Amino acid sequence: MRNKLKITEGIFPMPVLMVATYNDDGSVNVMNAAWGTMQERDVVALNLSESHKTVQNIKKRGAFTVSIADAAHVREADYFGIESGNREHDKLAKAGLTAARAGTVDAPVINEFPICLECEFIEYQRNEYGCGVIGRVVNVTADSGVMPDGKLDMSLVDAIAFDPYTHGYYRVTERVGEAFSDGLALK
Repeated sequence: MRNKLKITEGIFPMPVLMVATYNDDGSVNVMNAAWGTMQERDVVALNLSESHKTVQNIKKRGAFTVSIADAAHVREADYFGIESGNREHDKLAKAGLTAARAGTVDAPVINEFPICLECEFIEYQRNEYGCGVIGRVVNVTADSGVMPDGKLDMSLVDAIAFDPYTHGYYRVTERVGEAFSDGLALK
């Protein structure tokens, strides 16, 4: 038997993405964006309205970064989603986190988050089905702490996901299979 649920952002897990930009004065702005995905191998799509300070900054600077939020910083990640950059000028400092300039784009890398995609702004799309920022990923960096033996270990990233039904955050850590391999047993 199946039970009916309310219509909501019903795809789970939803990534918890930290989108970072520079404000006009060079200070760092960060927002939590659960509605984001890879549109192609090197193209990011973020469903963000133009009222976000982050979107205004992206359009002005032509760049942004997307970091994967981790369990160690769930409080800070949530804060970046509930406080607006239009109200609080320096959310990064208030959260007690730090940033460095990205290597390839005019945007900040939040030091405490383990993986960061550096993106060039391509365009802003708006139509009857949604709106959003499209960016090309030009560089990806990871903290050395999540790369033992020089290889990325996703269990060490300790990424979190958002559950839109209960408004909870969950760890995404355990590997349960091998992509493009496990299904071959059914061929």
